[in-house]
Amino acid sequence: MLNNKTILVTGGTGSFGKAFTKYVLTHYQPKKIIIYSRDEFKQFMMQNEFKEYLPKLRFFIGDVRDKERMERAFEGVDYVIHAAALKQVPACEYNPAEAIKTNIHGAQNVIDASLNKGVKKVVALSTDKAVNPVNLYGGTKLVSDKLFIAANAYAGTKDICFSIVRYGNVAGSRGSVIPKFHEMIKAGATELTVTDYRMTRFWISLEEGVKLVIKALEESSGGETFISKIPSFKVTDLAQAMLPGCKMPEIGIYPGEKLHEIMVTTEDSPNTYEYEKHFIVYPQVRWNDKQQIIPGGKKVPDGFSYSSGNNTEWLSVEEIQERLKTLDLEK
Repeated sequence: MLNNKTILVTGGTGSFGKAFTKYVLTHYQPKKIIIYSRDEFKQFMMQNEFKEYLPKLRFFIGDVRDKERMERAFEGVDYVIHAAALKQVPACEYNPAEAIKTNIHGAQNVIDASLNKGVKKVVALSTDKAVNPVNLYGGTKLVSDKLFIAANAYAGTKDICFSIVRYGNVAGSRGSVIPKFHEMIKAGATELTVTDYRMTRFWISLEEGVKLVIKALEESSGGETFISKIPSFKVTDLAQAMLPGCKMPEIGIYPGEKLHEIMVTTEDSPNTYEYEKHFIVYPQVRWNDKQQIIPGGKKVPDGFSYSSGNNTEWLSVEEIQERLKTLDLEK
């Protein structure tokens, strides 16, 4: 499906953008991948990292806030992956207007540019924090999700569809608990602080996130939210996996932090189908005849929810240790 296609990734110099670009270039034959981002230094670094692939890469400096620049970048693009966002919870709390400009206005600009320039499919990256949001970042991503889902109503006769993929913090990603513990251990810590002993998280790798996006590109018909089935772990077990036998003082939950990552709420259950390796939350409203229920799934029971706290698959301390070996925490 991606062979001979032109793909644009907003926020393409981030960890997801680089992983997506490398995966597509090694598994498919795209015509071109456009990296759209606002940081010239990160683009320079990515060009050096991807030297062997440069004939198929294009680098556009631009901001999702700049609709005119995006419309220029979207010329001739088949698929758009929208990964650009302000993601740091404290930064969004302190700079709410900036978060709104990037995460909400930027999302609408991506939608408008896609509609205006003949893009075929758009997949937007969401987050567990958009589900029952308790911080501004989650609130802006909830609005962004709603915009992308509703964008299908404006497609008219255009051959385009918009869908979403949702997952939590990628294992080892900046600002998450794994690198935090790693830095504490490097500094000589003999104990690891835990905000709440009950806290759980999902474990998803960058490659799993990339594959979920590709599944959405392959299967979406408009308005779906794709969610991977992945294992959970207890943060206390993670601490024991990284520093066996350590003490774990409980320091209290941070502002805007949740005990569990929630992916599907009970309110979503009437529109949610379960598949072998993922869930799909379908839109409540049908806008056109292109929208369909993808075969192979079964409707979840009423009242169903999916969170890292009520998951049926859990990682043991030993399994966490094995997975930690696959992460490069020195980056």
